[in-house]
Amino acid sequence: MAEAIWSVGMVAKRCGIKVSTLHYYEQQGLIHSWRNSGNQRRYKPEVLRRISVIKAAQRVGVSLEEIKQAFESLPNNRTPTVEDWQQLSKNWQQMLDGRIAYLQKLRDNLAGCIGCGCLSMTNCPLYNPDDKLAESGSGPVLLDQAEQKARTRQETNV
Repeated sequence: MAEAIWSVGMVAKRCGIKVSTLHYYEQQGLIHSWRNSGNQRRYKPEVLRRISVIKAAQRVGVSLEEIKQAFESLPNNRTPTVEDWQQLSKNWQQMLDGRIAYLQKLRDNLAGCIGCGCLSMTNCPLYNPDDKLAESGSGPVLLDQAEQKARTRQETNV
């Protein structure tokens, strides 16, 4: 049986994305096509799985660069199998757990001092008198420290 060949429009419609998104994914090395004799892009059906993995991963906050690195880790840059997907999702789960912990800390501390150095809130002078946290780094130092603690806990639990 001949292998199915998908046009750009067919892939875009089936995946629920724009043609320009397909072109972008290809430019970034996330998917691959070839040109037919009329110089039109054609895709193998397995591209649907790659795009579905991309969309699922993006939906939970995995960046395109992280997705690309994961794809590149597969033998011959193949489309992820069920086993590959289980391993990729396991690796991403650890990263996402850290992001969730950070977001929870951010949510719980939005009304208080996050260690940014602004000293404009009532609690800031208590937690960060005279912006002493500036010695620890830039940005929201307290949130960053909480994220690092969560990441360290996570790594020791693995």
